[in-house]
Amino acid sequence: MTLRTRFFLSFSALITVALLGLLLGVVSVLRMAQTQEGLIQNSFATIDLSQRLRTSFGDQLTIMLREKPDMKALRASQEKFRNLLEESLDFEDRSDREGFERIEKVYSEFLVILDKANPAEGGVNNDNTVSQAFNLVRQQMLDVQQVAINKVSMAEAQARDRAKLIALLLSLLGVAVLLIGVLTAQSIARRFGTPIEALAKAADKIGQGDFDVILPVSSVSEMALLSSRFGVMADALRQLKETDVDALVASQKRLQAVLDSIDDGLVIIDEYGLIEHANPVAIRQLFWEHDLLGKSFGSVINRPELDDAVSLVLSGKQLEQIPEDLLIETAGEKRLLAWALTPVHHNDGRTVGAVMVLRDVTEQRAFERIRMEFVLRASHELRTPVTGMHMAFSLLQERLKFGPDSREADLIRTVDEEMARLVQLITDLLNFSRYQNGLQKLERAPCDLHELIGQTQQRFAAKASEREIDIVVEVLEPLTEVNIDRQQIERVLDNLIGNALRHSISGSEIQVQARRHGERLIISVQDYGEGIDFSQQARIFEPFVQIGKRKGGAGLGLALCKEIVQLHGGRISVYSRPGKGSQFYMALPI
Repeated sequence: MTLRTRFFLSFSALITVALLGLLLGVVSVLRMAQTQEGLIQNSFATIDLSQRLRTSFGDQLTIMLREKPDMKALRASQEKFRNLLEESLDFEDRSDREGFERIEKVYSEFLVILDKANPAEGGVNNDNTVSQAFNLVRQQMLDVQQVAINKVSMAEAQARDRAKLIALLLSLLGVAVLLIGVLTAQSIARRFGTPIEALAKAADKIGQGDFDVILPVSSVSEMALLSSRFGVMADALRQLKETDVDALVASQKRLQAVLDSIDDGLVIIDEYGLIEHANPVAIRQLFWEHDLLGKSFGSVINRPELDDAVSLVLSGKQLEQIPEDLLIETAGEKRLLAWALTPVHHNDGRTVGAVMVLRDVTEQRAFERIRMEFVLRASHELRTPVTGMHMAFSLLQERLKFGPDSREADLIRTVDEEMARLVQLITDLLNFSRYQNGLQKLERAPCDLHELIGQTQQRFAAKASEREIDIVVEVLEPLTEVNIDRQQIERVLDNLIGNALRHSISGSEIQVQARRHGERLIISVQDYGEGIDFSQQARIFEPFVQIGKRKGGAGLGLALCKEIVQLHGGRISVYSRPGKGSQFYMALPI
């Protein structure tokens, strides 16, 4: 028998018993309600009729007690009383009819006594016989009314007793259904629980890698089918394990060999921020001598801020600034390590770890320092003589008189322009060297952004008008005054807008926007020119790098911009698509 059939028969029996009990209870309640309703209606009809009889009889008494009774009104009231008594003939209850018959009998006797007392002359006032007959009629009506009230009370008591009986029967039926259900559930649990528990134990063994399991045998077809399929799955997993374990081990060894052969240091961090693996290069770079797996990177090299950076990356965010080099010192040797932290994402998008790449830049930084010292010294040495030469040539140019269209005048203008470019190049080299060596200091002061960006727009208005380019400025509220070095930020804006003009096509526009984002000020310059190739975007802020078709200057402008923004504690970046334009933006702390 199938599992579905067993469940169907078991629950069908329970539902049938419950429905029969419910049907019996409903029928009993309906019959009880119908009987009680009829009895109560008859009783209330009796009470109503007796009440009207008492009212009519009271009207007769009122008429008779007057000094001059109105006999016509008395006869009408007596006729009304008899008509009310005739209504009692329609009652189905025999006891009610008998009660009204007794009322009719004593009322007839009352009328005989009343006629003898001559009510028209007021003779009933002091007649005890009339009073006794009146009280007898009144008492008989009260008795009929009391009997009806007692019937209502009795009907309520009977209904209460019957309701208790029905409730008791339904309770017994519920207990019986509960017992049957418990017995049925126990039988089903005993019949199906044992093989299911056996399958669960077999699954635990398979999960632990033990595929030699004993599967249960059941008379239920579904359980037997499940057990059979479970055995097939165990065999398939056994074969899969036997065939894939070697391949998996080989793959892990290849991956381990690749990681260990990388020239840079590599540290793998798990989702909890702890070291999971480090290749030999990283171990040598960090001078690790002990097993440090399972520890945080910051605690190992005594740099707690690195743990903050790891937590930031694991939370799905990016580092706001390029990280500073790590200074590692052991046994009198100092090494500088450049590092980068990259999150590792699962297919569902969650971050499951991070990879830290370490590169020894000790020699590179030493070379860069020597180079910058040379540039700084050369700039200082060249600035004075070149500036003097330019001034001397300017004086010579004022004394030489050539025609404006002559060859000599053209050569003089060319020499003057090239000397001016040489002076500017030396100035840029000197400024860049000062930034690189930390000699440049900021002069912060409150600055109105509307005024700053508006004046920058005016400085480039003439050049933009010549090329029919519209510079659109948008300062989004609320923006208060910010504490910056205005002259340095003006230099950044001049460089960004100048580059945008140089690489924009005629008839296009340049958008300059300033807005607040959290605790940072975002200033962006957007053009719709030729854009920047993706391969060149990573090098665009390096010194002496020129990209694009329209080149000019020495390639120090964006490098200076980067140094100025970083000196303010911010960062500068670019978003560009070739052929669609570029957007340079800087984020400054407010």
